[in-house]
Amino acid sequence: MERFTVIAGPCVIENEDICFQVAEILKKLQEEYPEVRFVFKSSFDKANRSSHESFRGKGLDYGLKVLDNVKKKYGLPVLTDIHESYQAVPVSEVVDIIQIPAFLCRQTDLLLAAAKTGKEINVKKGQFLAPWDTKNIIEKLKFGGAKKFYLTERGVSFGYNNLVVDFRSLPIMRQFAPVIFDATHSVQLPGGQGKSSGGQREFVYPLAKAAVSVGIDGLFFETHPEPDKALSDGPNQVPLKEFPSIVKKLLTLREFLVENGF
Repeated sequence: MERFTVIAGPCVIENEDICFQVAEILKKLQEEYPEVRFVFKSSFDKANRSSHESFRGKGLDYGLKVLDNVKKKYGLPVLTDIHESYQAVPVSEVVDIIQIPAFLCRQTDLLLAAAKTGKEINVKKGQFLAPWDTKNIIEKLKFGGAKKFYLTERGVSFGYNNLVVDFRSLPIMRQFAPVIFDATHSVQLPGGQGKSSGGQREFVYPLAKAAVSVGIDGLFFETHPEPDKALSDGPNQVPLKEFPSIVKKLLTLREFLVENGF
């Protein structure tokens, strides 16, 4: 990865205004930290919600329109995830980075479809996958022609409705590709609220600080102006008003570690 990267945005595209609010903050951070690459992220569909009654998003066409508007208005690279192979081409026409969701990280046809677009690809490591097994994911992407790709750690299933981060995974996965740490999904409690997931956002910063200390190539956050009113993943999203402070502290820590050879 050429520059340290911060990927952030609301979990799902609820409306354009929320996306613009987040993108505005990211734009200001980009101006303050030109050496860091800030990427706007949001999903047009959340296909793996706990319940069929949950809000999934407003669909591919609306989502891509919003992402395109964010890109044009704020000059930020954008990222979104795909769930089915046919989505790769239309998504690639708008986004800079295609993301493969954790539960789909081993789906060969999906990985190859994403690789074929020539776009950068970020693969979330499955909650069920050992870090050394991500080598096979990268080999699939290379076979498909992908040139730029990343692996994202987002916690491992640990008992019922809980995740844990094994920080050994970061240096292991970095043997195969640049590694991004997903600080917000790592504090998720999958299905913890019955028909939706819970979360412990108070642990986002401590885990991110630990990941930066171990050594990573980027950070991933979901952030929202009003997380408690968010239509998806509210409990683990960072309040937008707190987001800049968290990022600045983490970038300061990283700078100190790099400058002192840690």
